[in-house]
Amino acid sequence: MSMTAVKGTLSSLKACQEEIGTGMDVITDVAIDLVEAQDEAMNSAIKEMEAAILECAKLDREINHFVDIVQQVIQVTPQQPEAMFSLSARVKEQFSERIAQLSDAELHNHTKVVAFKDSIKNSLQQANQESEENMEELDEDIAVTQSQVNFTCPLTQVEMLNPMKNKKCNHHYDEEAILGLIKKRHSQKKKCCCPVVGCGNTDVTESDLILDQILRRKIQSHKRQNKI
Repeated sequence: MSMTAVKGTLSSLKACQEEIGTGMDVITDVAIDLVEAQDEAMNSAIKEMEAAILECAKLDREINHFVDIVQQVIQVTPQQPEAMFSLSARVKEQFSERIAQLSDAELHNHTKVVAFKDSIKNSLQQANQESEENMEELDEDIAVTQSQVNFTCPLTQVEMLNPMKNKKCNHHYDEEAILGLIKKRHSQKKKCCCPVVGCGNTDVTESDLILDQILRRKIQSHKRQNKI
């Protein structure tokens, strides 16, 4: 085993994590479709999807811990070939110990699991509201204008890719942009203020943010319509 091989494996695991994240988004999209269609088998299907997304969250968490342990071990492991032979055994031992300490209850706090549940809840509320109030469709021009405003990140001033909703002030930002801003402010020993003009939220934290899968779907639909 060489250090190059180890780094190559870690890179592959990171790519695998991206695929897992994409799969979790797909599960959420299908669940939202079921809610919007008011499918008769909706409840049982959503329970199965929640179980599937929790399994994905578990795998994602295990990859995170595995990568973390490998990076820690190789930092203290000499580069000589004979020392590398024991690396696998040490990683396996530490990984087993750490996994044994984890609780499945923690999986419900995974960002995409929280987003899944929040999306289902919001979709159900929206479906019920539309059914009760029999809402009229908005004028097409107004709808397009409004969507463009909602789809634009206040930080990048471009259409969001992965919108995150602030639970405190209800404003949206692109995931990469807001997390980058929070990290930058914290490195400067400062609080991160909401970048929306006029907002009084002066302390935006990562725990305040949740992925808005419903808005993400609307943005994707908007893009598809513009390509037609």
